[in-house]
Amino acid sequence: MLRFSVRIVSLSLPPMRRLIAVLGLVLLLPFGYYVYANPERLTLNDQGRAEVAGQYVALSAGITHYELAGPDTGRVAVLVHGFSVPAYIWDSTSRALALAGHKVIRYDLFGRGWSDRPDGAYDGAFYDAQLSELLDSLQVAGPVDLFGLSFGGFVAAHFASTHPERVRTLVFVDPVTQSAQSPKLLSVPVIGPAYWQTRVVPSMADNQTSDFLHPERFPGWADRYRPQMQYRGFGRALRRSRGTLGTADFPAMYAKIARWGIPVLLVWGKQDQTLTIAGAEHVRGAIPGTEFFPVDSAGHLPHLEQAAAFNERVFAFFASHPVEQPAESRPPATGSPAAPRR
Repeated sequence: MLRFSVRIVSLSLPPMRRLIAVLGLVLLLPFGYYVYANPERLTLNDQGRAEVAGQYVALSAGITHYELAGPDTGRVAVLVHGFSVPAYIWDSTSRALALAGHKVIRYDLFGRGWSDRPDGAYDGAFYDAQLSELLDSLQVAGPVDLFGLSFGGFVAAHFASTHPERVRTLVFVDPVTQSAQSPKLLSVPVIGPAYWQTRVVPSMADNQTSDFLHPERFPGWADRYRPQMQYRGFGRALRRSRGTLGTADFPAMYAKIARWGIPVLLVWGKQDQTLTIAGAEHVRGAIPGTEFFPVDSAGHLPHLEQAAAFNERVFAFFASHPVEQPAESRPPATGSPAAPRR
């Protein structure tokens, strides 16, 4: 009876009003789906961060969440995470470095974890500013050992190429090594962002286990990822970061790193299906003297799946490039490149 009466009412509407009603319904359905499928419901604030370990600092683009470990007097290591999994991805590495006497700094890139999600460009300069300001706020004046995992390899490479005086060594772990264009759909106004938020972002947590060769050894990995997804700006940050890779000039960054003579250790899981080990040649060919460590029985995250072997190689790399090596021989980024120190 209800359906019959609704039909009578709709048929009784004048044609123009009927058309407007149909158009309104057509527009309302996609909007309703967007609201339903988009996981972002909250704005990240102090209340959301109340139970989270670590410290916070207000930088020019927003609040950054970071964690410190190890003695204040230790050799400083800075850990940059990948595309979307925040700083906890470095748990085992941070512990090992701290126990060995290093001062460890790890932080959440803007848009991820418990850092703010500013409406920024999410390009190389944007990430440079976050890291530079973080180091300044922590009064880290000397050069650091900079780690970059996956997308963090781009962040670390860009920072080293523009701030060589602040980098003693580089450790790349299964890094992004070449530009990659985003699907054309994502560049379509309104439609692209909506597709990303409703189709790509909701599946990200469950997709994280594909980074492991043996995901069964890391139970709860997807669940640990989910909390960050509920805060507005998460998807936007990742979408813009994805777009940044379409214009990133990796050969130019690597050429600068080589000219500055920054020592590089490149680690790669042999069974990585996220970024295959063939990508290692982009780094090795562009930065002569790169130490290469392919890790067997490991996927995209060898520092987790083969932590003991990874840590041993990192410590040996550090030992061959001690703090006493004069970083002053490397001019500031605004000067002329020096000859490689190899």
